[in-house]
Amino acid sequence: MKKEEILEKVDRLIKLYKEGRLGGEVMPEDANPSLEKSSVENYLYFTLPMALNYQRNSYKLWESALKTYKDEETNFVFNPKLCLKKTFEEVQYALTKYKVALQKQKQTEIWLKLCNTFVEFYDGDIRKLFDSQENNVDKIRKYIQIENKKKFPYLSGTKICNYWLYVIYQYTDRRYKDMENLTVAPDTHVCKATLKLGLITEEEFKQSNVQLIVIDRWKELLDGTNYNQIDVHTPLWLWSRNSFKIKM
Repeated sequence: MKKEEILEKVDRLIKLYKEGRLGGEVMPEDANPSLEKSSVENYLYFTLPMALNYQRNSYKLWESALKTYKDEETNFVFNPKLCLKKTFEEVQYALTKYKVALQKQKQTEIWLKLCNTFVEFYDGDIRKLFDSQENNVDKIRKYIQIENKKKFPYLSGTKICNYWLYVIYQYTDRRYKDMENLTVAPDTHVCKATLKLGLITEEEFKQSNVQLIVIDRWKELLDGTNYNQIDVHTPLWLWSRNSFKIKM
């Protein structure tokens, strides 16, 4: 399919999204305690559960996160310093009570590892990460995905890192200097929608590096247009999640 034809479909998809015809009136992350956007508590709320958003229903994850936050018995898990003062079993119980963690051993370890990183590097204040990298998307990704990958389990993943940066942009007061470098977050839905539009082939869709292929294709397609790559993420996600009921 020609580039012009795909761009026409992208235009229509984004138009449908803005008109509310793809759904999305309520997004998964809307399940939040409405904290002050600029607060460290708000940044941590939208960061820690993100690392557990792997091959699961995003709506259920964030519903679980909100229940955990509202419960005085369990909300300590969103405070890295408090979390590290608890026993492993206490943290595990708090994370599994409302099913924030589905894999009670592995995902508790991931959560604690991130808490340790945030305390060790930023005194528990994740906002300092963005400040230290000058609010530059490329610098933040390089810092997390390459220079300190082991310090950020799962949060450093290709899909999750990009989507986390997008969620931080949407739900906090953070503004990046280079929004054009924030790519689509190539989860299963985005990859399926990219295939449906003809931007990748069936063979490419089945490859282990499909996420990187999807990112490259969208970067190439949208270069020189009025869209940033992240602009297409939610429309693609919703279109696929609704089983492509609307034909392009």
